[in-house]
Amino acid sequence: MNLVLKQDPLAPAEGTAGLPERGGHPPLPGTYGWVIIVLLWLVCFFSYADRQAFFSVFPLLQRELSLTPVQLGMLGSSFAVVYGICGPFAGLVADRIRRKTAILSGLQFWSVICVISAFSRNFFQLLLFRGLEGLGECIYSPAAMSMVSDYHGKRTRSRAMGILQTSVYVGTVGGGYWAGAIAQRHGWRPAILFFGGLGCLLGLALIRLMREPVRGAADALDGVDTAKKRTEQYGIKRALRSLLSIKSFLMLMAVFACANFVAMVLLTWMPTYLYSRFHLSLSMAAFDAAIYPQVASMVGAVCGGYLADLGARRTYSGRMLVQCTGVMAGAPFVVLCGLSGSLLLVKVALLCWGFFKGIYDSNIFASAFDVVPMETRGTVSGSMNCIGWLVGGGIAPVLIGFVAGHFSLGKAIAASSVAYVIAGILLLLTMRCFLERDANKARLVPGP
Repeated sequence: MNLVLKQDPLAPAEGTAGLPERGGHPPLPGTYGWVIIVLLWLVCFFSYADRQAFFSVFPLLQRELSLTPVQLGMLGSSFAVVYGICGPFAGLVADRIRRKTAILSGLQFWSVICVISAFSRNFFQLLLFRGLEGLGECIYSPAAMSMVSDYHGKRTRSRAMGILQTSVYVGTVGGGYWAGAIAQRHGWRPAILFFGGLGCLLGLALIRLMREPVRGAADALDGVDTAKKRTEQYGIKRALRSLLSIKSFLMLMAVFACANFVAMVLLTWMPTYLYSRFHLSLSMAAFDAAIYPQVASMVGAVCGGYLADLGARRTYSGRMLVQCTGVMAGAPFVVLCGLSGSLLLVKVALLCWGFFKGIYDSNIFASAFDVVPMETRGTVSGSMNCIGWLVGGGIAPVLIGFVAGHFSLGKAIAASSVAYVIAGILLLLTMRCFLERDANKARLVPGP
């Protein structure tokens, strides 16, 4: 251990020439480690603004193109299906190339596709472009999470990821409200063009600002001997075989699928629900559906990150306990969102659900990184996105559209709370049966 500490832990290890970290910049503790969070925050903002902008103009799409509720659900699901299917491959790529290249290439691709989609003339063109947008966006998360883990170790990882997570909520609010406002005055096409064009400009601006970190640098600062690990590069089969043997990781993927199912239900259908149930304007329905849960989620993500970092210093289950609290406490408010006949109560329910959603979200990847090999973090993020978006996001919009056609949209939204309860049970089972053993195998022990 002393020999490792005498080395510069931020410098590339000997014998690593030709590995993905070559050409990386050493992290600057306390400075650039937080600057990179700001830069990634901006990229993630536009990722989610593009997604939510599309949901906000559903009523206009339905009217102009004569779409059915199931077709609208298919538009939401097409993104999620492609995003999910490509997730593991995107993660494997992120583990093998410069994360900066992956992130900026993805940003430019999905922004250009967003611009092109504004010129769609029928349902099938929209379906195609929404799927291609998912292809572009799938690379961001695994590359970004891997990059953050190399700038932030166990002491700050949940906080850094929690702060980065707030971009999801701000992007959802910004995309939802401004797309609704622009669409109400100028139509849905200018609304989509607006966010796609700004994303292209951001990609150009970040070329010189974003730096590639040395892989494993933050773990070296935590006192973990990463020299041998960093000379190894997992093949595709070995990486997947290794991950599939980790029960805690498999359970966390299932939990993420359940949580993402609920999130996709509310994000996709709440603007339409408020528009039809309470007769709000298009822009106000989009605003209310986004602002209350997303602002509350920002607070919840920061609180959840702080609490999880404290808990992780004391026990293996610190991060998962925080996640479990988020999903179990959030379930009753999902029910209230769908069954309340009062707009005021729905707004209160959205606030409370959003806060507990943020508590859970701040540790989605930080919890997984506690139980998996360091070399597979990109693959881990991509695999979790695959399951979360295919099983959760891919099914939710279409299923709720189907159920709403036979019962009501409010009842369908309320019923989705069952997925949160299942997620809480799975987390409790993981903490009791698998977590300590898997954390020890990953050589990530609790405490500073």
